[in-house]
Amino acid sequence: MSKIKILPEIIANQIAAGEIIERPASVVKELIENSLDAGSTRILVEVEKGGRALIRVGDNGIGMSRDDALLALERYATSKIYDDTDLFAISTLGFRGEALPSIASVTQFSLVTRETHTAEATAIRINGGKLIDVSAAGAPAGTMITAKNLFFNTPARRKYLKTIPTEMGHITDTVASIAMGWPEVQFQLNHNGKSVKHWPSTDASQSRATAILGSDVQDALIAVKTESDPVAITGFIASPQITRRTANGLYLYVNGRFIRDRMVRHAILQGYAGRLMKGQFPVAVLFITVPYDMVDINVHPTKHEVRFARPRMVHEAVVTSITQTLRQSLHPGSLENMPEEITPPAPTSSIGEYRSDYNENRINKEPREFQDKRDITSAISLENSDDASDTKEQPPLWKPKFFTDLRFIGELHNTYLLCESPDGLILVDQHAAHERIVFEQLKQKADASTPATQKLLIPETFDLNHREAAAFEKLIPSFLMLGLEIEPFGGTTFVVKSVPALLSGKELKPLLMEIASKVTSIGFSQGLALALDECLILIACHSSLRANQSVSYEQVKTLFHQMDTCDNPSFCPHGRPTWIKYSKDAVKKAFHR
Repeated sequence: MSKIKILPEIIANQIAAGEIIERPASVVKELIENSLDAGSTRILVEVEKGGRALIRVGDNGIGMSRDDALLALERYATSKIYDDTDLFAISTLGFRGEALPSIASVTQFSLVTRETHTAEATAIRINGGKLIDVSAAGAPAGTMITAKNLFFNTPARRKYLKTIPTEMGHITDTVASIAMGWPEVQFQLNHNGKSVKHWPSTDASQSRATAILGSDVQDALIAVKTESDPVAITGFIASPQITRRTANGLYLYVNGRFIRDRMVRHAILQGYAGRLMKGQFPVAVLFITVPYDMVDINVHPTKHEVRFARPRMVHEAVVTSITQTLRQSLHPGSLENMPEEITPPAPTSSIGEYRSDYNENRINKEPREFQDKRDITSAISLENSDDASDTKEQPPLWKPKFFTDLRFIGELHNTYLLCESPDGLILVDQHAAHERIVFEQLKQKADASTPATQKLLIPETFDLNHREAAAFEKLIPSFLMLGLEIEPFGGTTFVVKSVPALLSGKELKPLLMEIASKVTSIGFSQGLALALDECLILIACHSSLRANQSVSYEQVKTLFHQMDTCDNPSFCPHGRPTWIKYSKDAVKKAFHR
């Protein structure tokens, strides 16, 4: 007797259902994608008991004829693939022809559909994969699919369903993720007869993004629009002040399809590098468009994962897009993109102790010539202007700089620099600011391979464990480009022969031990460049002005001038803000003025 048998159709469909349908949210996803492929502009999703008892999706799409409706319930029946070339250039959301028969095999299923040009609809009922009846019915144009009692005939699957709130949370997230990518479509989600979410159709994708992401991102979204043939990237990213503790704030789409892709997520995080605190994730809505034949969406039953033909190209495009957008939009000269404003607390009855030992000569106020620079420049421009009949505009003699133009008025706890700007009070963290300056200087020197070095009169040795030594040795050539000359000295011992000028006089062993520990913990899975960046961050931290360290007026002005030359002056390499703002209005409000 043969041991190999052909499975009955119902069993085959239930196995397919196990691959495609993980939970009620999977049914919702498949049905919504079919509705979108049908050209729907209004989609209604109704569920009961978290999708356990009922899932119904209705749309106003093109509908189906009686024959097509019956065929759609057969396995491998699809209107979206005709030959093998279509399989490798898929432009629709659904395509396998497995979703409907799989859903029908594990639910009490009904389908009502009508084409626009026909007078009557077709109604089909299926119970656990068995056809019950087909009849004519009255219904509006479009399609409505109802799936009751999910997994009623596969109790082994049903027992793994979670609580109603948990399953409803997955459904809400699923509808939101699809709605984010289709702002021109109206979505309504009801649970147990009550409205849960309603997103009207809109021409403004930012409105849809704000409605889904929450009001805290409303004023923090930055438009992204870059194109590097054949990759185009559009969407929105939030300023680094808006973060989440998980990656749930990342909405990624490839050719209109919502995906979860580690490579793209990694590229986003790399684009935000140096602007986020450890353990925080950014908020972003990115639409990546590539030729259909350059992405394979048929690598996972749920179609959440994709495979790019040229992943490195896509990765670099995403990193570049985010880096450039943040650099252009978060420059401190733009008041609209300043770091998050901190509102002072309401005043209390205690004013606090006044520093009687405040040294006016040490802190010094800004010289009058700096305060009047704008007036002087304007006067010179007027005095040297051409005849009024000459319409040629004179070039400005002095270009405004955000930090350089701040009026330095004092220090707070020898840590925060207090400055006056035209629209309020600016506080600069001197350590974070100097750390950013040193980090970018180190990066430039490493790229140019022209470090300023200083030979040690007495070379210094240090010991590592075996894992640290193996990781540390890989970075020795990169350290040399920074002016840090280190050589193996036998076993797990290393010797330092020269150091960058900025490390002159600094304690080396604690820094090098920390670098070795850091490199060992993060590894090289993300590339040598990122590992080196982590080392540069540590060097910058050890080389920078510290908190509680007094600075002179000249040092402050030099610091501000250098900040204006930085690519990313608003954040230290660890992602902390280098400055914050109290607006005039916030100060007035605190004093009830």
